[in-house]
Amino acid sequence: MAKKEESPLSRVPRAVRVASLLSEGEELSGDDQGDEDEDDHAYEGVPNGGWHTSSLSLSLPSTIAAPHPMDGPPGGSTPVTPVIKAGWLDKNPPQGSYIYQKRWVRLDADHLRYFDSNKDAYSKRFISVACISRVAAIGDQKFEVITNNRTFAFRAESDVERKEWMQALQQAMAEQRARARLSSAYLLGVPGSEQPDRTGSLELRGFKNKLYVAVVGDKVQLYKNLEEYHLGIGITFIDMSVGNVKEVDRRSFDLTTPYRIFSFSADSELEKEQWLEAMQGAVAEALSTSEVAERVWAAAPNRFCADCGAPQPDWASINLCVVICKRCAGEHRGLGAGVSKVRSLKMDRKVWTETLIEALCAAVTTTDLAETQALLGCGAGISCFSGDPEAPTPLALAEQAGQTLQMEFLRNNRTTEVPRLDSMKPLEKHYSVILPTVSHSGFLYKTASAGKLLQDRRAREEFSRRWCVLSDGVLSYYENERAVTPNGEIRASEIVCLAVPLPDTHGFEHTFEVYTEGERLYLFGLESMEQAHEWVKCIAKAFVPPLAEDLLARDFERLGRLPYKAGLSLQRAQEGWFSLSGSELRAVFPEGPCEEPLQLRKLQELSIQGDSENQVLVLVERRRTLYIQGERRLDFMGWLGAIQKAAASMGDTLSEQQLGDSDIPVIVYRCVDYITQCGLTSEGIYRKCGQTSKTQRLLESLRQDARSVHLKEGEQHVDDVSSALKRFLRDLPDGLFTRAQRLAWLEASEIEDEEEKVSRYRELLVQLPPVNRATVKALISHLYCVQCFSDTNQMNVHNLAIVFGPTLFQTDGQDYKAGRVVEDLINHYVVVFSVDEEELRKQREEITAIVKMRVAGTASGTQHAGDFICTVYLEEKKAETEQHVKIPASMTAEELTLEILDRRNVGIREKDYWTCFEVNEREEAERPLHFAEKVLPILHGLGTDSHLVVKKHQAMEAMLLYLASRISDTKHGMMKFREDRSLLGLGLPSGGFHDRYFILNSSCLRLYKEVRSHRPEKEWPVKSLKVYLGVKKKLRPPTCWGFTVVHETEKHEKQQWYLCCDTQMELREWFATFLFVQHDGLVWPSEPSRVSRAVPEVRLGSVSLIPLRGSENEMRRSVAAFSADPLSLLRNV
Repeated sequence: MAKKEESPLSRVPRAVRVASLLSEGEELSGDDQGDEDEDDHAYEGVPNGGWHTSSLSLSLPSTIAAPHPMDGPPGGSTPVTPVIKAGWLDKNPPQGSYIYQKRWVRLDADHLRYFDSNKDAYSKRFISVACISRVAAIGDQKFEVITNNRTFAFRAESDVERKEWMQALQQAMAEQRARARLSSAYLLGVPGSEQPDRTGSLELRGFKNKLYVAVVGDKVQLYKNLEEYHLGIGITFIDMSVGNVKEVDRRSFDLTTPYRIFSFSADSELEKEQWLEAMQGAVAEALSTSEVAERVWAAAPNRFCADCGAPQPDWASINLCVVICKRCAGEHRGLGAGVSKVRSLKMDRKVWTETLIEALCAAVTTTDLAETQALLGCGAGISCFSGDPEAPTPLALAEQAGQTLQMEFLRNNRTTEVPRLDSMKPLEKHYSVILPTVSHSGFLYKTASAGKLLQDRRAREEFSRRWCVLSDGVLSYYENERAVTPNGEIRASEIVCLAVPLPDTHGFEHTFEVYTEGERLYLFGLESMEQAHEWVKCIAKAFVPPLAEDLLARDFERLGRLPYKAGLSLQRAQEGWFSLSGSELRAVFPEGPCEEPLQLRKLQELSIQGDSENQVLVLVERRRTLYIQGERRLDFMGWLGAIQKAAASMGDTLSEQQLGDSDIPVIVYRCVDYITQCGLTSEGIYRKCGQTSKTQRLLESLRQDARSVHLKEGEQHVDDVSSALKRFLRDLPDGLFTRAQRLAWLEASEIEDEEEKVSRYRELLVQLPPVNRATVKALISHLYCVQCFSDTNQMNVHNLAIVFGPTLFQTDGQDYKAGRVVEDLINHYVVVFSVDEEELRKQREEITAIVKMRVAGTASGTQHAGDFICTVYLEEKKAETEQHVKIPASMTAEELTLEILDRRNVGIREKDYWTCFEVNEREEAERPLHFAEKVLPILHGLGTDSHLVVKKHQAMEAMLLYLASRISDTKHGMMKFREDRSLLGLGLPSGGFHDRYFILNSSCLRLYKEVRSHRPEKEWPVKSLKVYLGVKKKLRPPTCWGFTVVHETEKHEKQQWYLCCDTQMELREWFATFLFVQHDGLVWPSEPSRVSRAVPEVRLGSVSLIPLRGSENEMRRSVAAFSADPLSLLRNV
C-alpha cells in the first residue's frame, strides 16, 4: 500500500490556512476542460468559514458522521438532510497527479460533498447524487464516482472502508432514482431536481470570473458555469436558515452567514432587486416548517391547488377550507380578508390549530361540512337566529352537538362578507327571546366596506341607512330596526383602529372609520355631532382594554393598537395602544408606567424604514426612539398619514411650526445654521436680497416640512436662505415680539439709562410666549456672531439693526425705534439673555473652528468660503471607505453617524449600535463619541495622527444591560495604573504599572494607594476627563483590557494615565460608568431602561455574599475587611 500522505491541514496553521470554495486545481476561468491548472493564489483572502468550537474531534471514525457547522445551525428550524456517511478520503486531483490530497467527504441523500476540513462550513465541490451514473473500484483501496462527463477518484484507508463507501453511494443512488420515478420531476435535465426560484450569473468578490448562482428552495447554490449547473456539479451551497441578505449599493448586496460574508454584484439595479427578493424568499422558506403541509397533503385532493391544479400547494384559505398555490394565494389576497383569509401552510404556524387542520383535511370528504360550506356560499348568515334560545346561533348549535369541524369553519367565517341578492328582502321573524342589555343603538349611515384607504370624498348617496346595535362586544348593523338577522357585524375584539376624520370630509358632516384585523375599513356617518361623539365613545370603550382606558379621557383623531419596539426591548415587537390628539401621540405599553406623550412637531426624526411589505415608522424625540411596525397595512397607512400630517407645520404662527428641543422653529434653525456655516463672511449678508423665485420656492418647502429640508452648499445660495428667513419673520401674523407687546418694546428703546433699559428688556423678554422667547434668543445670538465678522461681511451691529428692525417689528422702516431695539439686544446680548461664560465659550469655539477651517480651505484652494469639509471613514480607514462630509457647527455625533450610514445606504437593524469614534493612531486608542457631542470642536482639536470613523459599538449592548441592572451609580475596584506626565502627551512615560484602588462617582475619580487608604492620592473632576479605549503597546500593558484617561488642566496642560482591568467585563463596566456619570445617565439615545434593578444574588461557592452599599467610606471599609478575612462578613449570614 502506498505510504499515506501527511494531511496539508496538519502542516498549515488553521489561523492562516487559505481555503477556497473551489476544488483543488480548479480555477474560475472560462475554460471548462478537464486538465485545469492549480491556482490557489486566485482565492487568497476568501476564507472558508470554520466552526469554532473545541468540542469537535479531529479523529472521528469514518463510519460516524462528524458534527458539521451546517448540520444544525443555531436557532434554525429547517430540517437537515441526514448524513449517510462521512469521513476522511484521499482524493486525486483532476490532472491525474500521483499525489493524493486528504479531503473530508460527506454523503447525504442528495449530494456527495468534500471539504478541506471537517470544520469547514462550505464545500470545495458537491456532486448531485442524481447525476452519478455508477461507482466502480479501480485498484487498491481506490474507487471512482462517475458522472456523465466527469470522473472523481478517491482512495480509502482500507478495502473494507472502500466497500462501505461504495455500498453507501449505490444505496443513495437507488433511493434517489426511486424518488425520481415517484415525483416524475425532470425539470432541468437533472432527475429529481427542484424548480429554482431564480438562476443567473453574478460576480462574487474574490473571484476572477462570474459564478452561476441558483436559488432553489431554502438554499443558494454556486456553480462554476451554466454547463456544470445542468450537469449537477457545483462548488457549494448556502443554507439560508443562517443567512441574511442586505443591500450594499446600487448593484451590490451581501449574503451574510455566521461563517462568511458573500459579496455579490449584479449587472443592473433591477437584477439586484430581483436577486434580493429571491434570496429573501429563500430565508423565509428556510425558517418555515413542512409539518402542517405534510398533514394537509395526506388527503389526496389537497395535493393540488383548488384553483389551478398546481401540485403541492403550500397556501390555504382558512375560511373557504381550500388549498391553493402561491400564485393563486396572491389572487385570493386581492379579494380581501372579508372574502378569503389566506395563510401559509409552512410559515403561519400559530394559525394552524389541530381542529383547523382536521377541518381542512375533511373539507373535501365530509358531507355535513360540505353542506355547511354550500349554505354559506348561498348567503346564509353566520350569526342568524337558530330558533333555540339555549343555542341561538349556528356556532352554538355546532358546539352543543360536539361538531368541532363545523365550529372551526364557522369561527373562521364570522367576518366573511357573504353574497346577498338585493331583490330578496330578509325574512322578518319574531321570536320570544330575551335579548341581552344593549350598550348603544341607533341609526347610522354606512358605506360598503373597503380594502384600502379612502382617498376620495364619499358622496351622501353612497351611504345607506342602517339600524346599528352595539352589544356584548359586537357591533351589528341591520336593514331596519325591525330586522332580526343582521346584514353584518363587527366584533370589538377584531377592531384595531378607530379614526375620526375632520368635519365635512365626506357627504355627512360627522363621520368615523373602523378598521379591523381582516384589513377592512368601515365608514359611518351622522349629521349630529353629539350622536357621532357618543357612538365613537361607546365603540372605543368596547375595544380598548382597561390597561389603556386613560387614552379615552381626551378627544382623539385616531385610536388603536399597533406593534412597536422601544427602549432596550428591541428583540421582539410588543403590542401597544396609541391615541393621536392634535400634535400629541399618546402611548400605553403593556409593561412599565404610562409614557409621556410624544410631541410630534418636536420630533428630531420621522422616517420610514423597510420595504413596502414590512414598513417601520421611526419616531425620535428627546433621546427616545419608538419603532411602530406595519403589521397590518391598511390601518398602518392610516396611522402613517395622520402622524405625518400632525408632525407638519399647522399654520403661520410660531407655535404652530415644527419645533426643535429648545422650542426654536425648525425653519429658523435650518436657516441660521446654514448661514453660520456658509455665510458668516459673505459680504452684505442679510442686506443683499436673493432671487425672488428661488426664495419663494425655498420658503414654501420649509413651511411645508422644514424637518425634511436639508440645505446644502451649491444647491442654495446664502442670500436666498437669508431672504427666506427674513420673509418668514416678516410674514408672521402676530410678529416675533407679538402685537400686544410691540409698543412696549419700542418705548423701552427710548429709556436713556442703559441699566434701566436693559432691565426693562429683560422684563419684556420674560413676558413673551415660550416659542417667541426662544426664537428671539436664537436670532440675536446668531446676529451677535455675524457682527463679529463685520470686517469681512461689512455688517456691523448698526447695519444689522437697519435690516432687522423693520422685519421683526413689521414696520415700513420709518420708525427708528425698531432698529434701536435690535441694536440694543445685540450689544447687550450676554446680559439680556443671561448667557453664562460656558455657553459663550462654546459658541466662540465653534465659530473659531469654522473660521480656521475656512482659512485653511481658502489657502489650499479646495474649499469655498465658509465650507468645512471633513473626511470620515466607514468601519475602517481605507481609501474606498472615506466620505467627505460638511460639518455644520451644530452637528452632533449621532447626526454625523446617520449621515454616513445614509450615504452608504447602510440599514440599521436591531442591536446595531453605530457610533462615531475618534481614533488616535499614535496612542493606539479610540474614543466613542457621545451621541450628543458636537463634532466641530472635536475636529478642531484633532491632530494629524487622528481621524473619525463610523462603526458598530460592539460592547454597547453589554454596557447598557450592565447599567440597567447595577445597584448604584458608583464604581470601585482595583486596576493596574501607570502615569504619563507631559505637555500635550509628548513627554517620556514615568514608571510602570502598579495596583491601585479607584472609586468613581458622579463628581470625581479618586485614586487610593490601597483599599485600606482613607485619603486619596489623586482626584480628578470626572466631567473634564476623556476616556479612550486601548493602551499603546510600547508601554507593555499587563493585560489587553485597558483604557487611556486624558485630563486637561486649567493651564491647558494634558495629563495622561493608563488603566488596565483584569477582564473584558470589568473594562466594559468601568467605561459604561464613565459614560453614565459624564452625561447624566444618557448613554444612548433611547428611552430609560425598564430592566429591573433588583440586587443580583452574588455567591461565593454555595454562600451568598452581601452586596456593597452605602457611602464610599463604608464600601472601602467593607472591601478592606473582606480582603483581610473573607469569612468575617459571612459569620452572621
